[in-house]
Amino acid sequence: MPEGQDLSELSADEKHLASLGYTQELQRSWSGFSNFAISFSIISILAGCFTSFGLGWNNGGPAAIAWGWPIVSLFILVIGLCMSELVSAYPTSGGIYWWASKLGGAKAGYYTGWLNLIGLIAIVASVAYGCATFLDLTLGTFSQSWLDGYSLTRVFIIFVIILVVAAVVNIFSSNLLAVINNISVWWHVFGAAAVILILALVPSHHASLSDVFAKTVNNSGIFSGATSGVGWLFFVLPISAILTQYTITGYDASAHLSEETHSAADGAAKGIWRSIFYSAIGGWILLLAFLFAVQDSDGVSKGGGAVSVIFAQAMSSGWVGTVLLISTAGQFFCAMACMTSSSRMLYAFSRDRAVPGHRLWSSLNAKKVPANGVLLSAVIAAIITLPALVQVDINGAPVPVAFFAVVSIGVVGLYLAFAVPIYYRWKAGDDFAVGSWNLRGHHRWLAPVALVEIVVTSIIALFPTSLGGMPWDPSFEWKFVNYTPLLVGGVLILLWIYWHLSVKKWFTGPIKQVEAQGKTVV
Repeated sequence: MPEGQDLSELSADEKHLASLGYTQELQRSWSGFSNFAISFSIISILAGCFTSFGLGWNNGGPAAIAWGWPIVSLFILVIGLCMSELVSAYPTSGGIYWWASKLGGAKAGYYTGWLNLIGLIAIVASVAYGCATFLDLTLGTFSQSWLDGYSLTRVFIIFVIILVVAAVVNIFSSNLLAVINNISVWWHVFGAAAVILILALVPSHHASLSDVFAKTVNNSGIFSGATSGVGWLFFVLPISAILTQYTITGYDASAHLSEETHSAADGAAKGIWRSIFYSAIGGWILLLAFLFAVQDSDGVSKGGGAVSVIFAQAMSSGWVGTVLLISTAGQFFCAMACMTSSSRMLYAFSRDRAVPGHRLWSSLNAKKVPANGVLLSAVIAAIITLPALVQVDINGAPVPVAFFAVVSIGVVGLYLAFAVPIYYRWKAGDDFAVGSWNLRGHHRWLAPVALVEIVVTSIIALFPTSLGGMPWDPSFEWKFVNYTPLLVGGVLILLWIYWHLSVKKWFTGPIKQVEAQGKTVV
């Protein structure tokens, strides 16, 4: 924005952004629907419901999924409503980090920004790896020779290719991304509907109501596979909630893309809560379709709780391939949207000099896209997923422990980041200057509910998911470990050291690019 530009020349969005201290650098080409679309695409019931189904099945079974999804979804909606109020007041690409800095100070913003960034990159990794796994399964359904040549190395190579393609698409056009995300919404709507219809009409037999809503499973090996008792209730069963918590996440993308959205104070706020609401309904129906299609629950357990086993039981290979193809395409759309969100967060955080090498990650290419940030997101996503190259079997079944760990990292990073600004907004009370979309005082009870849910879920995400992942058990091996506590804890320790040795001496939070003075922006 040129020095001395008259404020009357600015749009309402640009004036709002200038009041928050930023110039309009990113291209504001997204509609409110496109903003909703990216969060809906990142939530992606065609991704999370398929790829993390095993977490629900192995740690609770059908009953945990059937009842757990709607219950946990309600709590997530509460979190989303609190965040919608925040983005309406502060529609910046920094999103969660900016809110925390504004309300809680530089230190709160620093830790929030890093947690958000860690979570977003882990989500990129998990979605892209899930997409690679399902693409490999899809090709194996149509080609026996491909199926016979399966290896974890091949899946990892496909994963890297998907990261590269997603990065290239992100780098070359913001307009193209908006179009892709609009297509993605309808793919998820009609694709999910098609899967539900196929699973309802094609199988010759369906599970009973009691099989779906009352049957419990414990394939973790913890507590000798018991499905009752205190240990089962408070340690194993809660892990099934990660299925919902992981699937319905990433909706902060609406905030990160707010500087590229028209009428962002309203459009981005609605993008957050609507993406959660519609995904919760669609995801529940989709999961119930999976559960009613189960022909042999023991067979599903032997297959590690994978949805592909359910499909293979219930249908011919042609129908299985169709369902897997629909899911794989949805996951690819999701991976691209996740890459967009993580790169915008990295751009905003680097713009405020909080990331080493910030000049690289905050620079924009000719198309006004943070290309270096996109590439860095892809590289780190690949690195943290390297343990997926190790084969892991639990109770004789193949279980993607490394994938589940990356899922948990995403959940912990993102939701802890969400908690900080929600807490400070709650603390601010009526002193908080609300935007055009707000909770009309209901933050008084919604915020504490959201905070309790986040704390409980974050603790659950640190739990070992198998007996072999517990250091005190004789069966312990590193390949079984849920490395979420190690990675997140290690990063937090490094950040604490970095803060006290250097950052606190110069970091003051968001750096204003402009100051409103009378009728000019300088």
